Parts: sequence; C-alpha cells; structure tokens
Amino acid sequence: MRKQILFLLFVALFCEAKAQTPKSYTSSEILLQLKKLNVLGSVLYIAAHPDDENTRLLAYMANEKLYRTGYLSLTRGDGGQNLIGDEQGVDLGLIRTQELLAARRVDGAEQFFSRAFDFGFSKSPEEALRIWGHDKILSDVVWVIRKFKPDVIISRFPTTGEGGHGHHTASAILAEEAFDAAADATKFPEQLKYVSVWQAKRLLWNTFNFGGNNTQREDQLKLDCGDYNAILGKSYGEIAATSRSMHKSQGFGVPGQRGSILEYFKTIKGEAPKNDLMDGIYLDWKRTATDHVPDIFAGIIKNDIEKIISNYSSEHPEKSVADLVKLYNTVDKVSDNFWKEQKLPEIKKIIENCSGLFMEAVANTQYAVQGDSLKVTLNVNNRSGANIINADAQIDTTYLIFDQLKKNTNAVKNYTWFIQPDTKLTQPYWLENQKEKGSFNVDDQLKIGKAENDPLSVNFSMMIEGKEFVFTKPLVYKYTDPVKGELYEPVNIITPAFIGSSPSLVLLNSAVKNQTKSINFVVQANKIIIDSIKLIYNKNDIDVTAVNDLSSFVKGEKKVFTVPVSNSGLNENDALTVNGIFAVKNILQKQLFGQRKINYDHIPDIVYNYVDPVKIINLDLKTEGNYAGYIPGAGDKIPEALEQMGYKVVTLKESDITPNNLRQFDVIVTGVRAYNTNEWMANVYDALMQYVKEGGVLFTQYNTNNFISSVKSKIAPYPFTISRNRITDEEAKVNFLIPDHKALNYPNKITPKDFDGWIQERSIYNAENTDTAYKKILSMKDPGEKEQEGSLIIANYGKGRFVYTGLVFFRELPAGVPGAYRLFANLIANKRVKYIK
Repeated sequence: MRKQILFLLFVALFCEAKAQTPKSYTSSEILLQLKKLNVLGSVLYIAAHPDDENTRLLAYMANEKLYRTGYLSLTRGDGGQNLIGDEQGVDLGLIRTQELLAARRVDGAEQFFSRAFDFGFSKSPEEALRIWGHDKILSDVVWVIRKFKPDVIISRFPTTGEGGHGHHTASAILAEEAFDAAADATKFPEQLKYVSVWQAKRLLWNTFNFGGNNTQREDQLKLDCGDYNAILGKSYGEIAATSRSMHKSQGFGVPGQRGSILEYFKTIKGEAPKNDLMDGIYLDWKRTATDHVPDIFAGIIKNDIEKIISNYSSEHPEKSVADLVKLYNTVDKVSDNFWKEQKLPEIKKIIENCSGLFMEAVANTQYAVQGDSLKVTLNVNNRSGANIINADAQIDTTYLIFDQLKKNTNAVKNYTWFIQPDTKLTQPYWLENQKEKGSFNVDDQLKIGKAENDPLSVNFSMMIEGKEFVFTKPLVYKYTDPVKGELYEPVNIITPAFIGSSPSLVLLNSAVKNQTKSINFVVQANKIIIDSIKLIYNKNDIDVTAVNDLSSFVKGEKKVFTVPVSNSGLNENDALTVNGIFAVKNILQKQLFGQRKINYDHIPDIVYNYVDPVKIINLDLKTEGNYAGYIPGAGDKIPEALEQMGYKVVTLKESDITPNNLRQFDVIVTGVRAYNTNEWMANVYDALMQYVKEGGVLFTQYNTNNFISSVKSKIAPYPFTISRNRITDEEAKVNFLIPDHKALNYPNKITPKDFDGWIQERSIYNAENTDTAYKKILSMKDPGEKEQEGSLIIANYGKGRFVYTGLVFFRELPAGVPGAYRLFANLIANKRVKYIK
C-alpha cells in the first residue's frame, strides 16, 4: 500500500480490471443491456454497512431478472477495523465507499448511502438510532425510496436482533418504518418539492444461515440464485464472489460458488408473494399506463425492443444504432415520466456502446488550481463508422467544433481552461460540513443518498442518425505506469496553496517546566505566488505570527517552517490544537487546507481536503525504557505514539526477529492483527518467547479469531483463546481487579480518571479461557451485560512478561487520550539495557 499526504479531492470513475480505467462493453454485455430495456421492475436492498449486502442476490436480480437493483447502506463503514492499512474513521469510510462502488461495478447494482456515521460496534438498535438521530436517518431512507421507487424492498436483517449488531437491527427497523412513511405525504413533506410519495408492493426479509444462526424456514419464499448466465459466462455465485472480494479492507475475499443456491424470504409488510418476488407487479411497458389508461406507445416499444434484439449482430452492433435512435424517440413520448427518465439514459448508453463511439477529455495534470490554467485535450473517435455528424464539445462555457467524424480516426481539440479563483473546491459532499457524533450534515437535499460527488465533466454533443445526443464524460488525468499500464485518475479543483503539519500529535511533559517541542508546517504553492506571505498559527484562539517570514513561491515549490511550542501556561492534561493560517500582505486569510491521498490498487485514488491541526497535550507521563521494536500488522499508528513518548522505534520484519537482535529492545509491540496478517509469525514464536524469558516485554494488541481471519500460530507462553467479546460503551465503568498490580501503579499511578475521554469503544476481541498464569487486571461491561475480565491479561515468563490486550490503544493513542498514554506506558515499561545506535 502506498499512502501519501497530498493535495486534491477524489471522484470515482467506472472500471473493471483497474479501478481507474473507464469501462468498455463487449457485444454480449450490450445484448444484456438490450434485454433489460423491456423490464420495468426495481428492487431496493437495505442494510447497515458495506459488506452487509447479499452480492449473489444483487447480481441475480440485476443480471438474470434484469431489475433495476439498488443497495442502500446506511453507513459508509467508518467505524470498522481495517485489514489493509492504518486508516480509521472518515478515512476508512472513504475506502469502504469505494469498495462498495467497485462491488457494484461487478454485480450491476446501484449504490446509495444515508447520512449515518458508523460510530463503531453497537449492541442495541436503541443506541444506534439515538446516536444516529432516528428521524434524520429515517428521512434519508424515505428519500431514497421515494427517488428510487422500488417495487420490492428487501432488508438483510430482522428487527428482532438475530443480526447481532445494533446497527443491523436498526437498519431493519428503519426499513420497516420507511416502507410506510414513504407513502405518507405528512412524513417529511419538504421532500415532496422534488419527489412524490411512493408505496412499495412489499417488504421482505432475506433470511440467512450464518454465524450459527439459521433463520431460514421451509415455508418461506425460495429463490434459486445459482443460475449460470451464458451471456456473461459466469454463474451468479461466481459474480458474487468477485463482487464481495472488493471488500478488501475487511478481509472478505471469498471463492466463487457454482450450482444451485437458494435464497429465502419472509414477508414483513405488504402483500405476501406466492411464487416470485414480483408477484402482482407489471414488469413491462404496460406499467406506463396513466390513471389506468394504457399508454399508446407501450406495445410499440415492447415490439421495437424485441425486433432490435432479434436483429442484433454481435459482430456488427453498429447496425442496431438506427433502430435504437427510433426507439429513443418513441420512448421520449411515453407519459410515465419516471420510467421514461430511467430508460432514455439506458438507450443512449446502448447507442454509444453499439456505435463504438469513443469520447475522452484528458487534462495535463491531476490538479486544477483556483486562479490558474488547465490544458485539456478532447478526443472523439467514431470507431465503427456509424452515421455521426456535427460533433462538438462544451467545456466550461466554450464550445469546440470537431470536423466531420471519419471512421476510426481520432478527432482532437486542445483547450486551455482558466479556473476562476472562486471555483468551488472539490470535496466529498458529506465532508463539507462538520459532522456530528453519529451522522454527517448535508445541506443539499439532492445530494443525500448519493454514493459520491459528480465529477468535473465535459459535454460531447453530436448528431446520430439525425438525432442530437449529449454525452457527459468525466475530465480525467491519465498516465502510463511501467508495470500497471495506462491509468486514469480524476481531476480535482484545489487551492493555490495548501498547508500541512507534522507531527499530528505532540506530547509535552507537565513535570518539565517550559518544555518546548517543534511543529513543522509544510507549505506548498500550487501556482506562482508573487505576494509576500506570512505564516500565522492559531493557539487557543489566539493568532501568533511565526518567527519565519515566508518569501514568494514558484509553482510547485514546497517549504518547511519550524515553529516552537511549549507547555508554558498549560495545566496538566490540557489539550489544544494548533492550525497554520496564511496572511498575504499582512491581510489575514481564511484557513488553508491540507489534503490527504489514499491509494490502493482495487479502488480509485481517494484524495480529500482537511484542516490539518496539531494536537498538543500537556501530560504527566512517566516512562521506563527507550528502545522499542514494532512488528507491523494490519496497520496502526502506534509507532508514532511511541516516538512521542520518547522511544526510538525500529520496525521489525521476519529476518530481524532473532534472539541476538531482540536483546537490544526494552519492549516489542505487535501491531493490530499482526498474527492474522503475517503467516510467518509462527516461525518467530520461539525467538519471541526467548526474548521474554530473558527479560523483555512482549506487548500484543488484538487479533481476530473468526470466519474472516484466524490466528494460525502460537502467540503466548501460556494458553488462552481470543473471543469476539467486546465493550462498545466507551464510557463503561472500569474496575481494577488487582489494584496493587504494577500495571496500575508503575511508573504512573492509574486512576478511574485515566479512562475518561476514550473514543468509540473500550475493547475488542478480548481474551478468555486463560491459563492460571495470567493475571486479569481490569473488568468492565456494557449496559445490561455481565462483567468481562479479558480486556487486559498479563503473565510473567522467565525474567520478562507477556501482555495481551483488547483495549483499543490503536484508537486512543492517535486521538491523544491522556489516560491511554499513561496506562500504555505502564504496560510497556521495562528498562533493560542502554542502546547505542
């Protein structure tokens, strides 16, 4: 994984093999698109998270039954764990959003979201709905239903709790409530400015048999979703596996399935189906009748589509273009505006695909800077020689006219686009406003429900068989990687300059008077800046001018400015943030953004704007030891925390883990899921145990032991098992089981106050069935449950000690929680040897 701190915003493109490559369609896929034109049915699937969806059922409905199929995930999965990197929170939600979109590109369904934020595991729907804001998220579900107008709604989970997660149960409750509310004009009437009420025919629960919980019954409606689609050359179990395997951050790669696979459905609301999900629903053009008066074009359209399919040539799909244009004109006369608005874009897309028409708008850079120019190359190619004339392109307010398009000849136009200084910066719409604990704030009703922003685009217009069509194409930046080949990235509007800072967290020792550390502000100019610029930083709402005056910048120049900060005037455990601000000619300007880029091969680049403050904590922290080895796992920011605590940190790979090499370290810390992600950990078990036996401390963060990933090697000197038990209430009372244990007293005296201010949760994947050699240090519980004692276990082994903990230090330390640092310092305390490096 390559991750950088950079500067732009992300917009997704459509792809197949590479996440950034525009999708092209084979003749067989075009045939499937043609068949879908005669199907006017829709299904909406509702659940709580990315990866909750039944990808096999979605693939079957979209590609076998040819329904318009959608998945509404209430959250973007922000609160989950991450198996492929150290991103958490909003960053992880951005990754999982793109993983869902990648999955939908495989299975053919559409993707929607509510404004709910995944705040972490919840054990009750009441908590989930309270933190999300019941009415706010219900309104989003109603909005998506009213816009999508599904004939059938399917929930993944029941309202009775068998789904396990409080978010799961809450999604079922909201689906049930929204089924009725969407049809009630008194519910969320402000939406009716844009949409009309909608009553779905039925709400079904897609029952399941997993996690040891079988909710399927023989009296439920059954549907065989294991069919083979000869047009696509795959069964739906195979398509589903590819789709589900896009959820790589969750470790959900699965094998393809072949053969009969039954799905079961229980009716929750509406008329129960007897034979099929769509019982009692018109699925063809007859449903375009208005007030029970048949649409005079319905029969014509159906017959025309069947004729086009009958005459379709897989070798020469362009021969269907003329008839498709006639079909477009006929459908445009249909009185049912909803289905007309669905089918006209489908027909236009098929016309483009059949004609082999290629249109592309390529920028010379990935970043369009406010107040600067962008060079754009437009290319149109009539590859099949279809009857296409009078092509032009609109970019900004300018029209560029192409010569008559010759068969398979590139028609190229170049344009220099001046980006106005007040052009809106690109930013994921749900991140434009400050979020609440349980939800994002989105002001624009029309954006709610959308998976992502609309990209910066160019409109290509041309006459095809005498009819003018306008095709909107995203503006892209493309380049050639010597290994991966041609790659596409979105073009983003960015500021003339941006500012970042490091480190993101500074620990100051309250016991050291006037202790001073440094913050580095990194300023990069994205265009030529002629004015004299001064850097100002904000401390406790007071603007402080930095010692360094900033000189003028040339385009692309980056400078680093070091600013000292001290604990003078700060009390113990005080926390403050420092933000960098620009002033041009001594006139204070608005806060500048840094921008973060996340890059993985299976999804497009994700880049977004963010304010990059430094959190400063004045903490009474004592440490013992100064040299730490770190074994990476799935990804966390523990090494940065150790460095702020004063440790020198060395990242260890398998070849480094030998008895002789380990003797230099006071403590070895394993990253989260290190034993899940590194198969070689079994090979270094003996070396690690010898290290502990000789006086070292081995601090092991949580690992999982479930159907996603399991521990395949020994972890500890004495046996214990890893459970799925967790404490989700971040404010749960913590009891000290052994108050005089060294872990609670040295070198820092731990008190209940050290558990104040923790975020998201207390612990996950706690230990159980522990050997008598282990000491259980803490107990805690979620409301209404029994006390759990497995969040922190410690055993002495030889001269050293072994620690396993489910306590979520990987969340608390980057967040700057003072008590988490104090407890962590105690658990790793070990002054073995002085090191020389």
